[in-house]
Amino acid sequence: MLKKAQIIMLLIIFVLVGCGQSTDTGNGKPNKIYRHAMDGAPGSLDPAQAATIYANFIVINLYDTLYRYKYLARPYQLQPNLAAALPGVSEDGLTLTIPIRKGVHFIDDPVFEGSVGREIKAHDFVYSIKRHFDPGTRAQGAWLWQGRIEGLDRWKTEGSDYDTEISGLRALDDYTIQITLTRPFPQLVHTLTQGYAAIVPREAVEEYGQMFASHPVGSGPFTLVSRDGVRAILEKNPGFRQEPFDLQTEGYDPVSQAGAGFETLQGKIPPFIDQLKFEFVTEGAARWSAFSAGELDLIRVPASQFDNVLSQRHPVTLDPQIADSYAFEASPESGFIYTNFNMADERIGYHPDPEQNHRNHALRCAMVKAYDWKKANEIFFYDIGQVFPGIILPSVPEYDANGDTRYIEHDLQGARDLLEANGWNEDTLPTLEYGFPNGVTERQAFEQFRDFMMTAGYPADKIRPLIFASYGDYQRAYSQGKITLINSSWTMDYPDAENVMQLYYGPNAAPGSNSASYANPDYDRLYDISAAMAESPERTRIYRDMNRMLTDDCVGFTGISRTLLLLWDKQAIMQPDRSFVGGYFTRFVDIAHEANAAQ
Repeated sequence: MLKKAQIIMLLIIFVLVGCGQSTDTGNGKPNKIYRHAMDGAPGSLDPAQAATIYANFIVINLYDTLYRYKYLARPYQLQPNLAAALPGVSEDGLTLTIPIRKGVHFIDDPVFEGSVGREIKAHDFVYSIKRHFDPGTRAQGAWLWQGRIEGLDRWKTEGSDYDTEISGLRALDDYTIQITLTRPFPQLVHTLTQGYAAIVPREAVEEYGQMFASHPVGSGPFTLVSRDGVRAILEKNPGFRQEPFDLQTEGYDPVSQAGAGFETLQGKIPPFIDQLKFEFVTEGAARWSAFSAGELDLIRVPASQFDNVLSQRHPVTLDPQIADSYAFEASPESGFIYTNFNMADERIGYHPDPEQNHRNHALRCAMVKAYDWKKANEIFFYDIGQVFPGIILPSVPEYDANGDTRYIEHDLQGARDLLEANGWNEDTLPTLEYGFPNGVTERQAFEQFRDFMMTAGYPADKIRPLIFASYGDYQRAYSQGKITLINSSWTMDYPDAENVMQLYYGPNAAPGSNSASYANPDYDRLYDISAAMAESPERTRIYRDMNRMLTDDCVGFTGISRTLLLLWDKQAIMQPDRSFVGGYFTRFVDIAHEANAAQ
């Protein structure tokens, strides 16, 4: 194993080799290429199926959404993207009127007359949202708008005829959209930043059918050149709208963000790079090797390398020698790692026999007690992750720093006592399948999980691995309720705690975002009440009550927020983001030394 000094020297050498890549365009100016690694691959590039962070990241580079987040503003702030302004809202909060920009076109494609991309109209947005409620689409984003837009659910039950108008989802004219809600939904505009809400042309969907998932026809800053199981290559969309970059509009803070090169972007037209390469590299060690070899421009540092790049953990501090050449950011993720029980599985979840249902509850709670979060944090998260009970993240205002933490305490004797008191032993314990996509880290996490359960008396051969070739295959399997123990993560779609509370809302059961298929009428009632509320002390109280319901029901092993370490060459001018800005930031990436060479 390389010593820390050797690692530092190698990284410095690779910095000298260069950041990004250049290819001669023939006019004396180099192409700018940004290379970005993902730890998973998207299963589909159809916005209606952009159910993973990997798919969403690419989709919003290929398509337009009405809104996005300001590139540099923290806390995050909304701003128009394809929309011409923020919505006009009626006094009762139920009707939103959204103007869209004129003169924005889909990319050129044979599906259009003369193969020339046509102008985007308001009816394209209406069509794109309707697709989520058409059973034939097999869409995965309906949960965002289910029960919230007047007439949309009824349109689905009445046959999903695209030529039938929906009262709550209308194109008033070519450039004006009107959305009428069934009740106030303060987070609606946030949902319109998602890849799910990307705008697609009807003629392309109908022409390409299932192939539309790999033949994107959008209006985003980039177009797809190629994609396979290893990488996706995107190129700058020459027809992307000409909108100069403005520091003030993007939320630039001259105090905290000075010196990063953002000032050089003022007035330039994004995207600033010519080619965007997404490398799908599941293993952290392989990503690190590629970054060290100068084949990637940014890396989320794998935990196995934390000791090599940090001088200390608390507070997280980059090694001074590495800091000379690399930009660095350490921040808690806007999400969490968790393992759900499949509550629809009678072996461990809900059971029609009340007595067996009680025993299943005791089994789940015993397994939760047997889980050792301290060890998991040390081994997989370098002991800088933040463990918390339930699903209310430490990063949101509703988090209770003084709350009851017994749910995440390792209580091995309590686990054994609970099993014994409810008649669970080696003979009666059910065989459970723990699902995960194929990978070394995922396999290690499974082995650790099984070891934790074995210490409480669970036989090793009764907790079995269920391995899938890719994350996409795994995601489809748990969305169909085929996995008993669902090991997953959730990155918040938008910066509001409602986005995590909906994860256990009954109507969102699999194949929706509620992968646990949790069904608690009291939880659903409180969610229905709170979903129409903006952030407030009353909503905080409700959310904390809902969180307690989840821990009382022992619905899963929750949870831990990782501390993400991002490392990139200082010559790359960018503010990377794995959270709400997500893939939007890539249109603003610039390579300083290449920009200078081109002048």
